[in-house]
Amino acid sequence: MNITDLFNVANLFVLPFWALMILLPNWNVTRKVMESYLPFVVLAGAYLYLFVVSITPENAAALSNPQLADIARFFSDETAAATGWIHFLVMDLFVGRWIYWEGQKTGIWTIHSIALCLFAGPLGVLSHIFTYWITKAFSKGSEGVTEKAAVN
Repeated sequence: MNITDLFNVANLFVLPFWALMILLPNWNVTRKVMESYLPFVVLAGAYLYLFVVSITPENAAALSNPQLADIARFFSDETAAATGWIHFLVMDLFVGRWIYWEGQKTGIWTIHSIALCLFAGPLGVLSHIFTYWITKAFSKGSEGVTEKAAVN
């Protein structure tokens, strides 16, 4: 399998997991699938392979003392770019899974944050944090009203 094929397979590999979390978050099959670490093992294996084949002495030196220009040169190579992209796929899916489980545990709505995480991981995290804070603030506010009404 060449680098382009591995890149394409990795992109397709993650889609069912995202689809389950976004479209069918409360389905028992989704919960069962998202309990598994297997998707991360598969993706991390692809990452490890690409990482090993993309490291040259020059790349290792550039990565050991990162300078922006050196990193840009490193990622101009297709193998290095595929390595970086699979890194994003692994980490974004892992964070999306974390957001998913936080929503399952707390009952906080997460679909928008998971969708953002799919396309722009850090924005999904930020969205989830804000959603958590807002939900917490509103639920405390409504609890306070209920408690005051019960006291009076």
